[in-house]
Amino acid sequence: MTPKASNRVIYLQNLNKVIDYIHTHLEEKIDIKTLADISCFSPFHFHRITRALLNEPIGAYIARSRVETAAKMLGYSSDNIEKIAYSVGFETPSSLSKAFKQHFGISPSNYRKNKKITIKNPDTMKTKLQIKKPKIATIEDKQCIYYRMHGAYQTLDYANAWGALWEEVKRQKLFTAGIESIGQSHDDPNVTDEKKIRYDACLVIHIDAKPNGDVGTKTLKGGRFAIFQYQGSYTNFPEVYDYIFNEWLMDNDYELRDESVRERYRNDPRRTEEAKLKTDIYLPIK
Repeated sequence: MTPKASNRVIYLQNLNKVIDYIHTHLEEKIDIKTLADISCFSPFHFHRITRALLNEPIGAYIARSRVETAAKMLGYSSDNIEKIAYSVGFETPSSLSKAFKQHFGISPSNYRKNKKITIKNPDTMKTKLQIKKPKIATIEDKQCIYYRMHGAYQTLDYANAWGALWEEVKRQKLFTAGIESIGQSHDDPNVTDEKKIRYDACLVIHIDAKPNGDVGTKTLKGGRFAIFQYQGSYTNFPEVYDYIFNEWLMDNDYELRDESVRERYRNDPRRTEEAKLKTDIYLPIK
């Protein structure tokens, strides 16, 4: 078997274990950490790998599986709606009714009466990505100052974080050529409580710095990376990662390291059109 086929087969086999577990435990509260353990995927990459392979987040897949299983039971069994709700993991029949109507546009009772409903198809529209074939490189350790934030990624005050870092560069006279802006997302929002999610805004520097207040110092560990160059809006990052994990990674024989993905922001979003934003994405590989 070729490395290309082997890599894809291994990932899909592990994903199938996750899917099998989900569909045999719909009546229970499904713990995402348990799924991550079953998958044998690196905890750093579980969410992105499963999203890429499933074409939707793992939480959305579980929710969809519950309402679609309920639809089948409504059509092919005589169980009442209350019993069906509990059997697919809803705490109350009203919770099923709400989710069912959101998904199908009809209530469970009306569905049972006519059964003439077409299951919604996911949006298959894809953004045309400007992303280059990656460069494989080994990178040395890098020193940086960083500002750590906690909370949902979409709610963080990124402008304040980068502003604090550049103020520290000015205060400690750290400015030199070659400063890099790096973002590190440490946690999977489907695994970690929203309040505990960590994101580090980092500036790679070339002069020794001291921690000061909210600004700390640390070493960004080096190693081997596949480095992707992407141009376009940050809002397209989910599709960029889908391409990296579902197309490039599956079609190559590289293995992931237990290290977070990094993003290097090559221009300033305050002064650059969205379509011209340039980002290097560092995928850690063995």
